[in-house]
Amino acid sequence: MSNLLSRHLLSMAYNNAWSNHRMLKACAWLTQADFVAHRTSFFPSIKATLNHNLTVDWFYIDALEREQRNEPPHPQIMSFFDPEEPFDTCADLQREQRLADRRLIDYCAHLTDNTLERQVTLLRPRAKQQETRTRLLAHLFEHQIHHRGQVHAMLAGTSVAPPQLDEFFCDIDAEMRAADLAEMGLSEAVVWG
Repeated sequence: MSNLLSRHLLSMAYNNAWSNHRMLKACAWLTQADFVAHRTSFFPSIKATLNHNLTVDWFYIDALEREQRNEPPHPQIMSFFDPEEPFDTCADLQREQRLADRRLIDYCAHLTDNTLERQVTLLRPRAKQQETRTRLLAHLFEHQIHHRGQVHAMLAGTSVAPPQLDEFFCDIDAEMRAADLAEMGLSEAVVWG
């Protein structure tokens, strides 16, 4: 079977969107005070962590899309992080994360295995960075997983139960994710082809 890696990256983009959907759906039950409350983690609140995940998504997705369109890298990368926390409410973050997740799915849907080694260029404050599409996507997914795990742990310290996020790829779990996928306008057939 050809295009196994590009198909896997697409499934990771769907998994990423599904995990963000579940996490933000749970966070939507928080009071605003709990959403912004100081907590112990890398970023000091659920709000700060979710904003960080989104702004980093914007940065990397922009770079990937620019490379796909054969455009130069974004000249002002810090604009993605100014302000550092662009959204004050979970509802606003939910809406914007959904848009970013859709962009990432659309990007991955156009990948083929023979284009995965194309170089993506990012301008960093001190250097120009070049990574293959494969490495940059792997990094982006890992970044999301890492910080969602932190939000998951912080959520455990509230009255809202953290959602289960580790049941995506197995057939046996299809029924468990069906309602979430429907809420996202997806289905097993769309996700798995």
